[in-house]
Amino acid sequence: MRRRRIGIFGGTFDPVHVGHLIMAAEAVVRLRLDEMRFMPARRPVHKRTRGLAPVEDRVAMLRLAILGAPRFHVSRLEADAREATFTVRTLDALTRAERADYYFLMGQDSLEEFASWREPERILSLARLVVVPRGEGVVPVLPAQVRRRVVFLKPPRIGVSSTEIRRRIRRGLPVRYWMPEAAWRYVARHGLYGYRSRRG
Repeated sequence: MRRRRIGIFGGTFDPVHVGHLIMAAEAVVRLRLDEMRFMPARRPVHKRTRGLAPVEDRVAMLRLAILGAPRFHVSRLEADAREATFTVRTLDALTRAERADYYFLMGQDSLEEFASWREPERILSLARLVVVPRGEGVVPVLPAQVRRRVVFLKPPRIGVSSTEIRRRIRRGLPVRYWMPEAAWRYVARHGLYGYRSRRG
């Protein structure tokens, strides 16, 4: 019997946007994944968290964004953690709970910092890394033990980022079509990221 293939897409999703969903959908198809789990972090250790929207809002936006996508699911494993989470601990918990082949999505910037992560060798033993290259840049040269466990995925280029969405909302600029409609309506309804106007 074939082992299930499960994608893990971690991040702050502050907020979720169409680029996240396009990347996840591409990974599901290209890697023949049975499931993609979006895993919003309560307090990520590798990012500054000043001004981070409450985790309950980020979970709610994700759930709205993936409605109708049967292979997409939201995991609360890191959202419910009371302390900073580490990828190695998350993957350990997942592999103890379910025997499957795990694929961990990350950007090229994260791969370049991977050696500084907690127990990178252990992470590589628990999951393959699925890396989205930055722009048209050159793929980095990797040690052989890392290269064997890395899959490079090149989804269509979508110039959307959570940082730019937050910036535009603060400035009163439109972002409605940068996000799934239901998630955008949640931002407007709850006044997240300094939303004030009704200009869309």
